[in-house]
Amino acid sequence: MSDELADFGEFVQASLPGLLRYGHVLTGNPHDAADLVQTVLEKVGSRWAHVQRKTADPLAYVRRAMANAHISRWRRLKRESLVADVPEQRAAAPVDPFEHEPLWQALRELPPRQRAVIVLRYYEGLSEAEIASSLGVSTGTVKSQASKAIATLRTKIGTITGGRDDW
Repeated sequence: MSDELADFGEFVQASLPGLLRYGHVLTGNPHDAADLVQTVLEKVGSRWAHVQRKTADPLAYVRRAMANAHISRWRRLKRESLVADVPEQRAAAPVDPFEHEPLWQALRELPPRQRAVIVLRYYEGLSEAEIASSLGVSTGTVKSQASKAIATLRTKIGTITGGRDDW
């Protein structure tokens, strides 16, 4: 080995572009190549004195170490199933315990304003005046929407439950 490459820093500076090209050929992309070169140079750098004494060509040693490191990484990742396109996966929606309850099914089918009036009145416990203020409508509109919603719910629940009117 020449005297100008005796120092590890000088070795890296002189051979880095070639090592990055070699890593790119091994890995297939420049980012993985840079990671591979960095990993191998860390290991070689900590043993630089030994590498200089035992090898006639440190560049060949580093290239071989890169090949071995890439093969080891490839073997670890080989267990993964890599695909070109990620399959569409839906996040598991939380299970609604009331999904199949007749009242909730009928409530979902109400028009938005009627549903809002029923929910605000019977779920939130608001008065007709508070509902009217919240929705920006008159108190009479709240009363009429509630009346229509209750009539619709009675009809739908009667249909779903087979005519039993438990209300």
